[in-house]
Amino acid sequence: MSAEPTEHSQEFLALADTYDALKFGEFQLKSGRVSPYFFNMGAIASGAGLKRLAAGYAAALTSSGIEYDSLFGPAYKGIPLVATVACALADHGHDVPFTYNRKEAKDHGEGGTLVGAPLGQRVVIVDDVITAGTAVREAIALIRNAGSEVAGVLIALDRQERGTDARSPLQALAADEGIPTVAVSTLDDVIGYAERAGLDDHRLAAIKRYRDEYGVA
Repeated sequence: MSAEPTEHSQEFLALADTYDALKFGEFQLKSGRVSPYFFNMGAIASGAGLKRLAAGYAAALTSSGIEYDSLFGPAYKGIPLVATVACALADHGHDVPFTYNRKEAKDHGEGGTLVGAPLGQRVVIVDDVITAGTAVREAIALIRNAGSEVAGVLIALDRQERGTDARSPLQALAADEGIPTVAVSTLDDVIGYAERAGLDDHRLAAIKRYRDEYGVA
């Protein structure tokens, strides 16, 4: 039985719907699967949209109870995300330093691959959606190599979908790395939102079939 949707998850999905970042239809994924829905957070590309998006991330992180002292945004999508989430946290009196990385090391100026504040002792990685989990594992290695601990991974949407084994990428991270994972919204939330928004029965049935075929326990 799925958990009751949170206020921040439904606000996030309404935002995604407004910006056409959440679409229903047939979409070919990198995995080769044909998904009945698609999420493209890059479509939320305005100041007002990003402000609402960051508020959802901040609410999910705050309610998770994870203890942390800094944020990290993996290049490239994680860079604007980590900055705006830090701003949203500051709006509620929590001033958190943030860091991001370059894809290639800089050999002049300040040099190196890390930009922003020095990494804290307990770092939360802020990203959009984890598919194979390769990029986030690279971020985990980078943070650990710098002598810091990864306190958690915060993403927008958990597709609750099996990866290369019976686990989702988020479940694999939690089990293999011992890292808590937090999602602003999940596939169960998407289904609940679609039902309340009046999505037609054919498309709703397609999403539920997809969940039955590829979803995790």
